[in-house]
Amino acid sequence: MEEEISLREYFFVLIKRLWLILLLTVMCIGASGIISFYVLKPEYQTFTTLMVGRPKDYQNTNQQLDYNEIMVNQQLVTTYGELVKSRVVADDVIRDLKLDIPFDEFKDKVNVNLVKDTEIIKIEVTDGDPELAAAIANKTAEVFMDKVKDIMNIENVQIIDRAQVTDKPVKPRPFLNMAIAGVLGLMAGIFLAFILEYFDNTIKTQEDVQKYLGLSVIGTIPKFDENN
Repeated sequence: MEEEISLREYFFVLIKRLWLILLLTVMCIGASGIISFYVLKPEYQTFTTLMVGRPKDYQNTNQQLDYNEIMVNQQLVTTYGELVKSRVVADDVIRDLKLDIPFDEFKDKVNVNLVKDTEIIKIEVTDGDPELAAAIANKTAEVFMDKVKDIMNIENVQIIDRAQVTDKPVKPRPFLNMAIAGVLGLMAGIFLAFILEYFDNTIKTQEDVQKYLGLSVIGTIPKFDENN
């Protein structure tokens, strides 16, 4: 019975402070929408894929591939991924494209994903300019091909997909941001409602008199409308 009464009190607290909960929720959604649509700059992402360690005559389906060679190449893919983001590659890309960015900023733009159990490297580039993102991705792939041949003496590196210019930004995602902000605002509103109720020690109803003072209510004074 006490649990039922407690749950009922929680419900009444939420109803009582419903205006506050809704206000905070709407404010959070509105603020998130304004920031997402008008403050945050859109960023675009594109990618290029390369296959490394592939035999020169791989196109010949009649040729048998050496299993050990393929396994070694797959293990080396991680090394290739680190080489893509190395300074020796970044400096050439920055110079060839005449970019006015430091090495650390270049590393933030470029991300290397290794396709599991394959010899494929996926180079992803994110930038506020979609054309520049595609240019950086393609140039990084070209420079990497040259460097891996010189450094690791590997000839069989090929580009599978070249980066394409995209018109759809990957972030910000306004509607997702607004949904998350709405949930956070709702939770904050509920939390604040219970905090205010906890510190509110005023007597407002007959039930409060009986509950907190332990006194019986003998009578009440009705509230009259001054206009009548």
